[in-house]
Amino acid sequence: MLIVVAAVVALGMIGVGAATYIGLRIARHTRVENKAGNVRVQTPFGTAQTTTDPREAARDLGIDLYPGARVLKGNTETFGGMHTVEAIFESDDSAEQVLAFYGSKFTNANVTTKDTNHYTISSDKRNLITIHIDPEDGKTRITIASVSGKNVAGDNSSD
Repeated sequence: MLIVVAAVVALGMIGVGAATYIGLRIARHTRVENKAGNVRVQTPFGTAQTTTDPREAARDLGIDLYPGARVLKGNTETFGGMHTVEAIFESDDSAEQVLAFYGSKFTNANVTTKDTNHYTISSDKRNLITIHIDPEDGKTRITIASVSGKNVAGDNSSD
């Protein structure tokens, strides 16, 4: 009986030691940068970053931005071969004008929903792209999310 208890304690100590070693290695290889409010976190598993730069948000999304829209927030993450981008914009134009702009860009969208001035457009060619258009306090909020990389929409190639 004492041998079993000693073996369990020894395995527990080895497990705690291994977890501590792995945690320290991950912590040492994690870098955080903050430049003018734009934060970038690099880990051994991937990268996450935020931006308020409209050019960078547009480049990361890979689609045309609504003319004159202001960037409120942007996030980019790359983990395990999957690249996700979300950006939130604001426009003084109506939700219907924004819908007409993106509707002309995504004529073959899989899903287009309209519900009392709230609109959603989804497309899944090479990238999964979803655009939410919502009127809010006299302005129009545009939320665009893009997912690309391995196994997105049946794509087995890596980017």
